[in-house]
Amino acid sequence: DYKQWMFLKDFAYKNRKDSTDAEDAMWQEVRNRKVKGYKFRRQHPIKGYIPDFVCLEKKLIVEIDGGYHNTEEQKKFDEFREKWLNENGYQMLRFT
Repeated sequence: DYKQWMFLKDFAYKNRKDSTDAEDAMWQEVRNRKVKGYKFRRQHPIKGYIPDFVCLEKKLIVEIDGGYHNTEEQKKFDEFREKWLNENGYQMLRFT
């Protein structure tokens, strides 16, 4: 729905502005079609989720996981999200 999209869009914008050093380094490697000509987007909303990076053409998501991904609650959320994305044709790579 439109309200949710606007919320996610604004949140994604904030995430791009407040990215981690690791996310910035990854962005420098994948931006401007540097990976075999594929376009990556940073913090792009997908059905209620905001992955760190996504190549829509290949349905490939790249996540840069910080320390908070080690909590049990976050692990469960990440597992649920990855399962849903896999069921919808996306593959995910995770880096810590």
